[in-house]
Amino acid sequence: MNPNKKNNSNNKNITNEVDQVKDETLNLEHNNNKKTSEEDKYVFGWGQYSEITNGRFAMIGFAAIILIEVISKKSFLYWAGIIH
Repeated sequence: MNPNKKNNSNNKNITNEVDQVKDETLNLEHNNNKKTSEEDKYVFGWGQYSEITNGRFAMIGFAAIILIEVISKKSFLYWAGIIH
């Protein structure tokens, strides 16, 4: 058997395997992009988009409370008039 034919055959097999991996990667990327765009859509009620948005606003509010306490040197409960 000719060694060049064997190497040529191995190169073709490797090329086919690389092409298959590329195709699988492209399919996964396409499916992930499709999934992400569907999850990012706003829907009324309990949904992932709403929960993420509410969580972000809660973090901003908590940071604002901490900032108020540091600047005024008083507890937020005192500052808000809840306790005196």
